[in-house]
Amino acid sequence: MSRRAPFARWLDDTNDVTQTFLSAGQIPGLVNLAGGLPDPSTWPAPELADFAGRAVADHTQDALGYSPIDGLPDLRDRIAADYSRSDLRLTRDNVLITTGGMQGLELLGKVLLNSGDTIAAQSPAYLGAIDAWKPRTPQYRAMVLEQNGFDPHGSMTGAQFAYTVPNFSNPSGRLVPVDQRRALVAAAQATGCWLAEDDPYGHLYYDAAPLPRMLDLSATGAPVYDGQVIYLGTFSKMLAPGLRVGWVIAAPAVITATTTAKQGSDMFTSGLCQRIALQAMEQGVPDRILPGILDLYRARRDALCAAMATDLSDLFTWEVPTGGMFVWAVARDPSLDTDRLMKTGLDHGVCVSPSSVFDPLGRDRRAIRVNFTLNPPEVLAEGVRRLADATRMELTRAA
Repeated sequence: MSRRAPFARWLDDTNDVTQTFLSAGQIPGLVNLAGGLPDPSTWPAPELADFAGRAVADHTQDALGYSPIDGLPDLRDRIAADYSRSDLRLTRDNVLITTGGMQGLELLGKVLLNSGDTIAAQSPAYLGAIDAWKPRTPQYRAMVLEQNGFDPHGSMTGAQFAYTVPNFSNPSGRLVPVDQRRALVAAAQATGCWLAEDDPYGHLYYDAAPLPRMLDLSATGAPVYDGQVIYLGTFSKMLAPGLRVGWVIAAPAVITATTTAKQGSDMFTSGLCQRIALQAMEQGVPDRILPGILDLYRARRDALCAAMATDLSDLFTWEVPTGGMFVWAVARDPSLDTDRLMKTGLDHGVCVSPSSVFDPLGRDRRAIRVNFTLNPPEVLAEGVRRLADATRMELTRAA
């Protein structure tokens, strides 16, 4: 057989963590603390099934035919209306519908990055975003927002865009305060750097009222929004991840560019799923189910942190998050390699995400991301006990 052409070089620099935790549910008895997975009991399945039937019956062309690349006009109008404020005036020209939030990230890379360009990324950074941009081979400039003396202007100067998850960052669970949000927006406006605001957890506030979005803070009262913030949203945590419907809100020029990029990606997002999402919005389903989601996840956060305090306090340090889906735990002993801990954890029947996959350079191996939304309290407690055993075994090996 003749020699085959090789695969693209960027594939040599990938991780298998996402595949591991998404498939972890198929391993009998394994406690999955790794993924950012919602509890299936929160999905309004009967209503979504009804909406699907109505969509096919009443909007057959939209549901089953080819759809506009930039999304169904009715859904774009609805999202524009929901996010508009007195000084933030949005129209459908500010909205692109995407196939999940991940596609929005991938499209940003397509339209804003040439090989070797710089991204100023909130650190640690979401591994899905890092994966989405790997084929563009960018350079990264870490933005450690909680670090004393952090300089947003200096961080953004010369970068193509800055990437943030201000509401309960994946993976750190950190909530970026309002004054820092204002500083990030001001730096983006001063430097011309685009500011990507990824917001999948913006409705998951457990202990306080939501803070203003950076999109809101960047508003100028212009007839049509034309600011520096590129906002990414998704129905994955509001309704159900299987819908694969997300959106980008941005200046019209950004929407035009990302629509062109989407044409060569998937051509269009499922019209059936868009129709389901639109009906859910019109019927007020996300707002109606949110209180139950918050009660469930708040209790699970508390259960996880209580179990960690009992079994892991001598091994890790962490802060209790005020929202979102994750606890970020840093090993007290710097010799602990959490890449190895992930593998040892699997042998002990528990799966966690190591910090290396949230570091574009792969160097941070001292922390783990732990999810609390998927499992009930008793399973969380058992998972933490297994994690403690695995951690002690790894420390013994490293000694």
